[in-house]
Amino acid sequence: MTSVLEGAKKLVGRSSDTGARLTGLEQAVTASRGRVDEQVVGDAQAVVDRALGRLRLSAEHTVVALAGATGSGKSSTFNALTGIELSAVGVRRPTTSWASACVWGSEGAPELLEWLGIPPRHQVTRDSLLSTGKEDPQLQGVVLLDLPDHDSTEVSHHLEVDRLVQLADLLVWVLDPQKYADAAIHDRYLAPLETHRDVMIVVLNQIDLVPEARRDSMVADVRRLLDADGLTGVPVLPLSAREGWGVDELRDAIAKRVAAKKATRQRLEADVRAAAARLRQVTGEGKARGLAKDRVAALDDAFAEAAGVPTVVRAVADSTRLRATRATGWPVTSWFSRLKPDPLKRLHLDLGSAGKALTGTARTSVPQATQVQRARVDTEVRALADQVSEGLARPWAASVRHASTARLDDLGDRLDKALAGTDLGPTRIPAWAGFVRVLQWLLILTAVVGGVWLGLLAFGAYLQIDNVPTPEVGGFALPTLMVLGGIVAGLLLALLCRVLVGLTARRRARAADRRLRQAISEVSQELVVEPVEAELAAYSTVRTGLDAALR
Repeated sequence: MTSVLEGAKKLVGRSSDTGARLTGLEQAVTASRGRVDEQVVGDAQAVVDRALGRLRLSAEHTVVALAGATGSGKSSTFNALTGIELSAVGVRRPTTSWASACVWGSEGAPELLEWLGIPPRHQVTRDSLLSTGKEDPQLQGVVLLDLPDHDSTEVSHHLEVDRLVQLADLLVWVLDPQKYADAAIHDRYLAPLETHRDVMIVVLNQIDLVPEARRDSMVADVRRLLDADGLTGVPVLPLSAREGWGVDELRDAIAKRVAAKKATRQRLEADVRAAAARLRQVTGEGKARGLAKDRVAALDDAFAEAAGVPTVVRAVADSTRLRATRATGWPVTSWFSRLKPDPLKRLHLDLGSAGKALTGTARTSVPQATQVQRARVDTEVRALADQVSEGLARPWAASVRHASTARLDDLGDRLDKALAGTDLGPTRIPAWAGFVRVLQWLLILTAVVGGVWLGLLAFGAYLQIDNVPTPEVGGFALPTLMVLGGIVAGLLLALLCRVLVGLTARRRARAADRRLRQAISEVSQELVVEPVEAELAAYSTVRTGLDAALR
């Protein structure tokens, strides 16, 4: 929006905030797209585009438009101000839908007239008419437009009026004694332009046709109607273009506006304020709430449950317990555990981090979310959206709710990928379990050696071989101690390791739970939290932009 700010400075001086207002409105328009009424957004964008177009053109000219109904004397007023018979009046008035233009000061005017859409054959440059001796330096820098009749039966006529009323810097409404109270002009033009009162002048023409005793009361009645339209402070000038009454006062009023170089800025800012006010009306002024941590945590819990995190955590604990038991249990009986399937393998989650990197697209066998679990997800998503959208206008509340659910169709796949891509920690047995395994086999070997020794002693006794020395410990034969000690120690060690295995399984399960919930939290952020935050950020941008446009 640099061009906006530079254009505003060039047009109305460095102290103006016209550029900042336009920047704010454009920010609000951009952030509102797809969220509020497209008609309102489109109208606001049109205001921005018109303002930018005007800022790029001559800052030395003020576009003054004369508008009025058929027979109001608008063209006579145009001729009186120019001092030349330029516009046909009465029955001689052309049936064209184009406006006529008279320009004081030609430098920079052609581009402005092209932007206004005035054909060259309907343009007159006052500089070329100086030979007439009617030079009017008072209106230097004026582009005076004589618009078609706004109440014409020709549709093209009032369409042209509507178009140029949006583009003019200063609007002069020419009323007449017969139609000054006509609803056509009050309802269609004057009342809707309440925000543009600073760039309007109202002329009561043909005052010479009104009895002198009634003139003041008629002007007062026009004043009353304008006040009812919200146009308090708009000047009302009695005038007779035919007799020349009040023409100088109108010329002076226009000249003052032109000399002050404020009309263009005031018109642009009035347009911006009006568009911003309409946009604020549909946007509302509710304060957006931030996402509460407890609400996001509840959403993460619902996602984790739907993903089957508790199932996977139990599988990690059971798998750790199974594998460690195989390593640390009494070897004579621990081989039975090999008949049990590994829980992680059943869920296709038995790969380490390297394996997951190679098969990141593999699906797991974790059971799909139940209806109850999915209902809890829906409830938490709705609760989160309702909490942050409370107090927002209906379009924005609907936009937040839509954003919160727009990507939930991907939930099942995203949760499954999160599970498959999470490193569940080491799948090998603990280091201490390896030491216990060696120790268990040493104890088994001790018991076997003791058993063989006892067998040899028994065989010797059978052969009646005497005097075979048998070491004793504490009054017990060493072979007997080796057999009993190896078996008992192995069983006790296995029982002790059960406690250690349980502790290790719980520790690994907690670590896996943290990693899984972190992965699931990233899914909830991507599918729900971030879209909702984007809507809240857009709403804040709109509010900030409108505040800048309306301040």
